[in-house]
Amino acid sequence: MLLVILFIAIVMIVVLISRFKVHAFLALLAASFFVGLAAGMNPVDVSKAIMKGFGGTAERIGIVIIAGTIIGVFLEKTGAALTMAETVLKLVGPKRPAVAMSIIGYITSIPVFCDSGFVILSALNKSLSKKSGVSMAVMATALSTGLYATHTLVPPTPGPIAAANNLHADLGTVIFVGLMVAIPVTIAGYLWATKFASRYELLAESAVSYEELLEKFKNLPSATAAFTPLILPIILIALKSIANFPSLPFGSGTLKVAIDFIGEPMVALLFGLLACLLLLAPRLNEETLSGWVGDGIKDSAAIIMITAAGGSLGALLAASKIADYLGSSLAVFDLGIFLPFLIAAALKTAQGSSTVALITTSTIVFPLLESLGLASPMGAVLATMSVGCGAMVVSHANDSYFWVVSQFSGLKVDLAYKCQTLGTLVQGLTGIVVVYLLKLALV
Repeated sequence: MLLVILFIAIVMIVVLISRFKVHAFLALLAASFFVGLAAGMNPVDVSKAIMKGFGGTAERIGIVIIAGTIIGVFLEKTGAALTMAETVLKLVGPKRPAVAMSIIGYITSIPVFCDSGFVILSALNKSLSKKSGVSMAVMATALSTGLYATHTLVPPTPGPIAAANNLHADLGTVIFVGLMVAIPVTIAGYLWATKFASRYELLAESAVSYEELLEKFKNLPSATAAFTPLILPIILIALKSIANFPSLPFGSGTLKVAIDFIGEPMVALLFGLLACLLLLAPRLNEETLSGWVGDGIKDSAAIIMITAAGGSLGALLAASKIADYLGSSLAVFDLGIFLPFLIAAALKTAQGSSTVALITTSTIVFPLLESLGLASPMGAVLATMSVGCGAMVVSHANDSYFWVVSQFSGLKVDLAYKCQTLGTLVQGLTGIVVVYLLKLALV
């Protein structure tokens, strides 16, 4: 009966979001109440568990998501994302436009949502397509899959941050492993673009020239200024992870305390936010310091609320003992690292949002880590990767990103299914194979 309750709760989330267009926040809260009451818990205890799960999750992750989202807004509005693109183009060369767009997507989507990243880079993508004569089907697929890889696997994008938090995985290790796993996933997307999408000729329409695109931002920031808000927090978080190795490479005194402080994800991302001031000069005014920050806060609010509501569901699953029973039942099938992938893939495909799939799946999977053989620190990291890979499978008509890619690239729906939907399937399957191999080697 407990398994039936969990199954109904998952179906309820999918139906409310997909069929009735209910916001994910309300859908997760409704599922939380249902799980607690259907499992026979005292209604007062259900309310307390929901509030505790909600508050505890928001406490751990709220400022991190806000800071990361504001950094993304600054990179978008100052043209720093285009500076990153220009830097990569110079390194790769204009004769390999699809390679360039895959790499640009991989980098841009670490702090910026894939939807926003595609919109920002769409004009550049069309311009390169027109200049090189490469089909927009290839260019759109290369860019979209590059963006998608890091969007679901690498913090500080909110989805992976939330999943790492829910699974109690070390964020620095998640960033490092996520960057590594995202490389073959990006390559898989690139190969799909060049070997399959290249069958379809599609001319870029109303392409803006690269020069006109750059002129829009007048003076773009330098490469150093553009990359610092992204790289600095990652370095600080990684240093904290290194400082806490069993060998204590930085000792146990003042230096370690200092590194632990600046490497705390919240503090590290606030340092990244301070680095964004380099991008704003000389535009330190009300529009940037209040308006742009306000935009970031608005964008992050929904993510925080959904993440916290996922924490409520997790609290109810723990309190109702559903997770314990599910873990003992699934242990018989020895699904291991594949279970988080399958749950996330089912949720992603059914309701469309990668972020919701990451949050909901990580909430469900955390109590099961021991029975899945993933209770170690590295096991939690690989479980996060497995969830991220599942959250790619697949992007289709119920996913806003699918429509961003198709509409901004001029792909008809049937062609978008062939390029984008099947491409994300290939990416997800590639990712879980890589994660499985890492589990064999590391856990």
